[in-house]
Amino acid sequence: MRLQKFLSRAGVASRRACEEIIKEGRVKVNGKVVTTLGTRVDPEKEEVQVDGKVISPEERKVYLLLYKPPGYITSVKDTHGRPTVMDLLPKLKERVYPVGRLDKETEGLLFLTNDGKLAHRLTHPRYGISKKYFVKVQGLDDPEKLKKLERGITLEEGYKTSPAKIRVLDHDPSGRRAKLEVEIHEGRKRQVRRMFSKIGCGVVKLKRIQFSFLSLKGLKEGSYRFLKEDEVRKLKKEAGL
Repeated sequence: MRLQKFLSRAGVASRRACEEIIKEGRVKVNGKVVTTLGTRVDPEKEEVQVDGKVISPEERKVYLLLYKPPGYITSVKDTHGRPTVMDLLPKLKERVYPVGRLDKETEGLLFLTNDGKLAHRLTHPRYGISKKYFVKVQGLDDPEKLKKLERGITLEEGYKTSPAKIRVLDHDPSGRRAKLEVEIHEGRKRQVRRMFSKIGCGVVKLKRIQFSFLSLKGLKEGSYRFLKEDEVRKLKKEAGL
């Protein structure tokens, strides 16, 4: 890794400011002053100092999108030996964890990271991060029932949900089945399923298709990808970071 990049990632200063620090002769690698920009270092094996202070490498931040299939537990470990979403990811030095949850039978977009500050913001109701779902329901004998969800509905524990945005994609009155697109800004346990249960509908299929501005585009079931730098910046901005 280039020296200025390492210093910047370790939180010493911005990349440009780190370049100036190097040129000023304030940086030592293994006890020797280094002033050449672009010098490569191995933070795991070499000691880097700035003004006599040893700089420790900051853990690399990892940001992943996973297309979770049904049948996987959204957890790092499972005491019952069931497959978890971690079984679908590559082996990483860093320990990532899911942000929010999708229940076992729910499929779709899952965000994972080791950036605790961002994870907290993305799951806190205060920041109102959007989650969009494709939902197939049965028992919708009257589409007017959906207005209850659009106004907000009280769940069993007495919590009233924020208004949901619902778009009817298809409705079969005779079979009372419907395909819907549902957008919420919360993430309580099994919230979407419980919302529909309150209006007398059973969820046949539930799939998260969007998290904030991130979508399933380019992902196949069970596959993952790393976020691009501009996506991370945009996500942090949305979370107020």
